[in-house]
Amino acid sequence: MDQILRAVSADGLVKISAVSARDTVERARRIHGCSPVACAALGRTLMAASLMGNLLKEKDASLTVRVNGGGPLGSILAVSDSCGNVRGYVANPHLELPLRADGKLDVGRAVGRQGMFTVSRDLGLKEPYIGSTQLVSGEIAEDFAQYYVESEQVGAAAGLGVLVGPEGVVCAGGYLVQLMPGAPDELIETLEANIALMAPVTEALRENGAEVLVNNVMIGLKPEIVETDTVEYRCSCSRARVAQALQSAGADELRDMAESGEAEVCCQFCDAVYRFAPDELRAMAGAAQTAADAAKAEQPAQEEMKMERQPE
Repeated sequence: MDQILRAVSADGLVKISAVSARDTVERARRIHGCSPVACAALGRTLMAASLMGNLLKEKDASLTVRVNGGGPLGSILAVSDSCGNVRGYVANPHLELPLRADGKLDVGRAVGRQGMFTVSRDLGLKEPYIGSTQLVSGEIAEDFAQYYVESEQVGAAAGLGVLVGPEGVVCAGGYLVQLMPGAPDELIETLEANIALMAPVTEALRENGAEVLVNNVMIGLKPEIVETDTVEYRCSCSRARVAQALQSAGADELRDMAESGEAEVCCQFCDAVYRFAPDELRAMAGAAQTAADAAKAEQPAQEEMKMERQPE
């Protein structure tokens, strides 16, 4: 069971969120058929989105992270709800690259660093809040932390890791630590020292859950866990939403689909497949035509009203 833990130091000057997400990342790997390096990159991005989404205060809010560094992996996209449940995809999930000299997956080369780390928050307002920062390394965790420093103006550090074995994801997890205003230099030095002494994220998670990440980062700071949430890979697609998207294609396009037989639509985020029979497509075409005719009929009335309002 995947979890996000949120904790705060005894003095209230440090907040940390930590996630264990093996099942979430494994689900993404299976859906998209990811190679090890693609799985690591997508998994890290999913966990970054999950950690950020879990911090949203609005119940129905959502958050989207886009990473495009110009590398051969292409764009990565991850979407989180306000609990931290995520979904996502990567443009080139089957990419294979040689391991780095140290034997690790070369995520930085796969992602590239000639691009942006972009976060879009949909809080239910007219327009989403969008912030972007230049990629630092393409390794995702450094770029994630840099986003907070530059775009959010918050001191932050992050660690993200995905360990992929022959049979799939062995473990996956990460953390985001944030400094509150007024944090003294001594506190920053303590955190830096703790993080420098930590084992890699995946090594710690193989034997323990997300709580070990909290304890290792917060040594000497007496952390108190204030919230625990269960998270998972969760897609929001439905037959009704797909039908609505198809209807937006217009009556003529829907009639052409009907002539070709059954239409099959695959969700880009999950492995759901939605099929629409020719009769359903024709009915949708009729509805789309009716809506288009109604909109056209309203135009002259609207234009007439505008003319009447013009001063003489």
